[in-house]
Amino acid sequence: MDGLVLGLDLGDIYTKITCLQDERTWTIPTVICKKKNSDEWFVGEEAYAHTLTGTGVLVDKLVSMVMKDGTATIEGIKFGAQQIFQLFLNRVISLPVKEYGIQEIKQIVISMQDVDVKFMNSVFYCADSIGISRSRIHVISHTEAFVFYVLSQKKELWASQAGMFDLAEGSLRYYEMKVQRGMKRNMVMAEYEKLEEGFNLSILDNEQGGKMADKILCSFGRKFLDKKLFSSIFLAGKGFEQIDWAQDFMKMVCNRRKVFAEADLFSKGAAYKAADYLSSQTAFPFICICEGRLKATISITVKQKDRESQLIMAAAGDSWYEARATVDLLTDSQDYVEFLVTPLDPKNKKMVRIPLEGFPERPNRTTRIQVSVGFLDEHTMAVGIRDRGFGDLFPATDSVIRQEVMI
Repeated sequence: MDGLVLGLDLGDIYTKITCLQDERTWTIPTVICKKKNSDEWFVGEEAYAHTLTGTGVLVDKLVSMVMKDGTATIEGIKFGAQQIFQLFLNRVISLPVKEYGIQEIKQIVISMQDVDVKFMNSVFYCADSIGISRSRIHVISHTEAFVFYVLSQKKELWASQAGMFDLAEGSLRYYEMKVQRGMKRNMVMAEYEKLEEGFNLSILDNEQGGKMADKILCSFGRKFLDKKLFSSIFLAGKGFEQIDWAQDFMKMVCNRRKVFAEADLFSKGAAYKAADYLSSQTAFPFICICEGRLKATISITVKQKDRESQLIMAAAGDSWYEARATVDLLTDSQDYVEFLVTPLDPKNKKMVRIPLEGFPERPNRTTRIQVSVGFLDEHTMAVGIRDRGFGDLFPATDSVIRQEVMI
């Protein structure tokens, strides 16, 4: 093996990392501890062990810590969330590195319950610090990891539609995906619903609590599964590692359906996606529409040889975080840039016109502009338009327009 292909599922309570070479998965509590009077750091169960013996100071809930720009003071030294998270990520990745004796990370995909731009920036910063180039690391949502896991299974398991219940500590979510076959390219639509009746998994330790949890799941099973045809149902999360407490729910969900329990679904889905980045031809020839992906195509109206056409800047199904484009244009009798936003239902397409306010007045076809497009999230496009002038005849100015556009 000349490099590791990894999928990492990152959460506040547990982190899982799957190495695709033999699909081995490590489960590590998302905690880190510094050994007292030492520069040694430990993660997971080792961190708990040092804390219990009084030889270490524990830091937990690292995802929340990064989101809040938190700090941890250990032996009088203040550590920032970014620094703590970098130490944790480095030690988690070192587990497969040490196991296989391979230093190179060819590709790693990190899945998270909810994709957040602030945390993604933190991930990329940490990757730079530990020597992983940004081209080799990607961040996706749990919804997208679910899609890639299911599409990696036999076609009979996703030919119709697939559903999933994810039961984690204090969190219960339902996911659903279906494939829509079209004339040009198939499309996968996936979404999730966060269910308010999430509960602490400790209630499963006693019979009464298990019955209450079973009743909660049955109510949601009836809500989401009745009168629908499913190719498969998946059960993910720590809560489904044991299912003897969910007897009524299992009877209902297994009725004329194929049901699979997969505790490592998100990290494995991320690993399958990581492998696909290395392939010259994707194994997933679908437009994927889900959390973390654009749900509209963004184009600019341009004219070539007196014919108007649309220059695509970002397409529906692109990762909003990775979708960015820059193009130079020559204005022709207009003082604006016009974008066409085309959602999945083309009947709802709209034009967005951004005036070139503050740009110098010049003769026709003597103003070159640079248009840059990026995204703050899957609903917000950030546009930058810069005056590039026209050679020595009309030098560029400092005129810049920046605008956010809801799509």
